[in-house]
Amino acid sequence: MESPFLDMFNNMKIVHCVCPNCNKISRVSDLRLSSKDKSVKTWLDKYDSKVIIIEQKEEKYKEEEEGIREKARERGRAMVPNLIKKSMDERFAKLKYDPYDIKALLHPIDFVVFDGNHEEMLKNIVLMSRKTNNENLLQLHKGIAKAVKEKKYDWKVVRVSEEGQVDYE
Repeated sequence: MESPFLDMFNNMKIVHCVCPNCNKISRVSDLRLSSKDKSVKTWLDKYDSKVIIIEQKEEKYKEEEEGIREKARERGRAMVPNLIKKSMDERFAKLKYDPYDIKALLHPIDFVVFDGNHEEMLKNIVLMSRKTNNENLLQLHKGIAKAVKEKKYDWKVVRVSEEGQVDYE
């Protein structure tokens, strides 16, 4: 069952009229009527105005978004050195290494410092660990120190695919 409004609208599609200015024939349903008289604003007019304002703000944000994101990245990068120093043992934090060069391993060595890596001029690699009374960890530290001293280490590149395939270079 159709509504009376829908019936009226469908009937407007078959009613034609002629524009008094340009003599163009149009359907009444296609007309966009306007008046020089001011009409009272309805809730829909207010809604449309708010939608337009929101769309303008979205457009402005899209234009400024990359700049906003870059400023946020810069603020985040500026915070990293202090965050790293706060998370480290006070004795390590007092060392003059660039916090970006410090990587946490936690076991059996606490940190590895790739000294100069952040400036792309690697000077040396430092293994750092806190003193401990744990006998097993002390033995591991001594073993690592001995291997470094006796140059019993190697460099290998291992590539692991997403499927889990391991390739050695």
